[in-house]
Amino acid sequence: MGRIAGRFARVEPRRRAARLVLGLLADLPRENCWTIAEWAGETTPDGMRHLLGRAKWDADAVRDDVREYVVEHLHDDRAVLVVDETGDVKKGTSTVGVQRQYTGTAGRIENSQVAVYLVYAGQRGHAAVDRELYVPRSWTLDPDRCRAAGLDEDTVFATKPELATRMVARFLDAGHQAAWVAGDEVYGGNPKLRTALEERGTGYVLAVACSHEVTIGAGKFRADILSKKVPKRAWQKLSAGAGAKGHRFYNWAVIDLADPRPGSRQLLIRRNRSTGELAYYRCYSPASVPLAVLVRVAGSRWRVEEFFQSGKGLAALDEHQVRRYTSWSRWVTLAMLAHAFLAVVRADEHARHPAPDELIPLTCNEIQRLFTTLIVRPVHDAAHRLRCSAWRRRHQARAQASHYRRQAANQT
Repeated sequence: MGRIAGRFARVEPRRRAARLVLGLLADLPRENCWTIAEWAGETTPDGMRHLLGRAKWDADAVRDDVREYVVEHLHDDRAVLVVDETGDVKKGTSTVGVQRQYTGTAGRIENSQVAVYLVYAGQRGHAAVDRELYVPRSWTLDPDRCRAAGLDEDTVFATKPELATRMVARFLDAGHQAAWVAGDEVYGGNPKLRTALEERGTGYVLAVACSHEVTIGAGKFRADILSKKVPKRAWQKLSAGAGAKGHRFYNWAVIDLADPRPGSRQLLIRRNRSTGELAYYRCYSPASVPLAVLVRVAGSRWRVEEFFQSGKGLAALDEHQVRRYTSWSRWVTLAMLAHAFLAVVRADEHARHPAPDELIPLTCNEIQRLFTTLIVRPVHDAAHRLRCSAWRRRHQARAQASHYRRQAANQT
């Protein structure tokens, strides 16, 4: 918290931000302004709401501090930047960026809010270093709606690959190095993103659809058609990295693409050894690299899924109950900081205190449990709990009465 202290003009929001971050790490059934305020010993959630909505501090500057913190402690010369989006299912139409759209969280089209994240994945660990809210075109075409949600009236629609390009550029422009970028089909199928990375000399391994067309010496072919032309001897069994149940072995093949521009370009094909299911990747590197390197980068993409799982489960990344953009950006930035803290502690513990053979190394889940249990668990008396209970019931009574009055007015 000392790293971001200078981002706050007053001591009160700085101290409340610290309590909010600890509350995000607490083992509460659900983290929001109400529950965290009670956990922190505050009588009402008004202070937490003020911190997220009206207090003077710059969430983007704190985001940059999180990036510096992650790179400093998880630095790896072979680190991969992984980009992906995640959705949070929402009700109503007032929450910034919400509309009916596909979200992998639900696995279908739902009323949801989607954000794109950039994760720094190295050998020591991984954590998010940037975030961008996806604002659908239905919002950018309605200036009044944008203004009501705290967005600029002139907010311009940006696709998810454009948001990814923006975040990668921000990372590199800050003076950091990353030799590779990985992502799924949403990003691999976008030629502008691929061109932007090539112009910076940044390698990539980006998934593409089976219908994606590439050019080889014999002409242009779909990826799935080319896969049928790969001879048996060209397939190699390689691990895409260790998972919870051991190494993830697949069969891999690579095809060189025809392109007069400098650099090495390939189509990477992955085949499941059990089902035969195929996956395809567009690859670029400034100089030719072994197949094993491309496989390692392709396997790094799963780190972003691990971040979403642990970021939501351990740091309440998805439990924000806010409607305006300012509050959203502040909540997710502090949640990124909370998760980065766990990732850094995990990396340091693995380096300084290797686990004995009979124990698995400390996980982020176990570190969070120990940290909140042994160090930061606050104890409040029964009177505090009863005062908070009375405040909640009083607030809910006012809200209920307001709803009833509105309903009666609409029926007359």
